[in-house]
Amino acid sequence: MLHHLARAALVLSLMSFGFGTPSGAEPLLTQGIGTQSCGKLAADLKPSEGLNHPPNYLLFYWVQGYVSAANIFLLNEYTDYVDMNDVDVKVILDLVYNFCKANPDNKPIAAIDKFIREAKKIDAKESDAFDPWEH
Repeated sequence: MLHHLARAALVLSLMSFGFGTPSGAEPLLTQGIGTQSCGKLAADLKPSEGLNHPPNYLLFYWVQGYVSAANIFLLNEYTDYVDMNDVDVKVILDLVYNFCKANPDNKPIAAIDKFIREAKKIDAKESDAFDPWEH
């Protein structure tokens, strides 16, 4: 299963050539609000406003996608995954805000990676694993 993911990643990275990638630009594995500077993001977030504040909802929706992608890996490699019900707005906004206030030179993705590592996992059957590019 891992070779399918590696092949898909290679195909996706090759597809980026010629699609507006500036020549000489470094390839990116991840992109979005979760990879920007914590110093900037902490100043922009307002956790008490929930999803009524644009930087908050941009971060939260980015995190949902990031955890969903991590779940595909977890399911295929370890037959478990993070319950998306645990990816709660308040939990995520408070987590990232507090992490970024304490670590302005870091990136929010580090807090989310830790959240994923430490989250209670749901056990699955090996037959639940799938290749997302074969649908």
